Amino acid sequence: MGGVCVPEENGGAGLTRLDSVLLFEALSYGCPAIAAFVSIENLCAGMITAHAGEELRARWLPRLLALESLASYCLTEPGSGSDAAALATRATVDGNHYVLNGSKAFISGGSVSDVYLVMARTGGLGPKGISAILVEKGTPGLSFGANERKMGWNAQPTAQVMFDNCRVPASNLLGEEGRGFSYALAGLDGGRLNIAACSLGAAQAALDKAIAYMHERKAFGQRLDQFQALQFRLADMETQLQAARVFLRQAAWKFEHKEHDATKFCAMAKRFVTDAAFAAANEALQLHGGYGYLQDFGIEKIVRDLRVHQILEGTNEVMRLIVARALLEEHET
Repeated sequence: MGGVCVPEENGGAGLTRLDSVLLFEALSYGCPAIAAFVSIENLCAGMITAHAGEELRARWLPRLLALESLASYCLTEPGSGSDAAALATRATVDGNHYVLNGSKAFISGGSVSDVYLVMARTGGLGPKGISAILVEKGTPGLSFGANERKMGWNAQPTAQVMFDNCRVPASNLLGEEGRGFSYALAGLDGGRLNIAACSLGAAQAALDKAIAYMHERKAFGQRLDQFQALQFRLADMETQLQAARVFLRQAAWKFEHKEHDATKFCAMAKRFVTDAAFAAANEALQLHGGYGYLQDFGIEKIVRDLRVHQILEGTNEVMRLIVARALLEEHET
């Protein structure tokens, strides 16, 4: 479960990206926050598999793949979210070590994870000056902020991760120096597919809850599911979720087969699916009336959890930017 798409020869499940979105949709039917946390673990395991040296892989992959250890992905900073290439955390070479200084924000697993995959600046400004470095929990100079008080995703911890002259071996570098940002972007395409899948499963759970509630609840002398106006709303929710499901699986297929437009499709799917899923969950809450606002029915948790899916792994505004740029480039060539 910690390496769904990691090849079998590296100890992973060796499944395809289509398998992955099916799996995370099913997991998120139970809880999108926990499913997303497992998705982040998969992102880190995939990057370690692809870019870490043999010693690092041997040290971390078996534990990460079995979920015996947890990994956190550290890209976002207090001053750089969507503009990730402007990150300021710096890693300075000192002999055969890197010394890290800076901080990361909104890190899932912050203070709990056993290893942190950190994007840090080893060179000049811009994306080409960024490298990917692993920092183990317990390293002197590594510290954490308080657990953030969030609207949703309360099943997983979120905290700042801070580096104060944090010294790590140079062998903890993933791949080549200066290539970290390209590794990060490649990893995020898969992450966007998984977070979309985590939205879809939870939205399906919300729709199913709404249908069950409407079958029991009566008003004005009949069950709610007998009102044509409310039936139409169910039909629209079902149609949107099925459209999102097909779109997501197409994007996963393109990513798996390294199609030239895979990044564009991953961005489109992330934007469309997370928007459609949140809208469906919110509609399911409305169909529950006042009961939907109560914790006992489980709908309000889904709404709170899914709201952040429109922000993380690249905001949906940034997804539109990626799509528009790709579209314009296609028409220029």
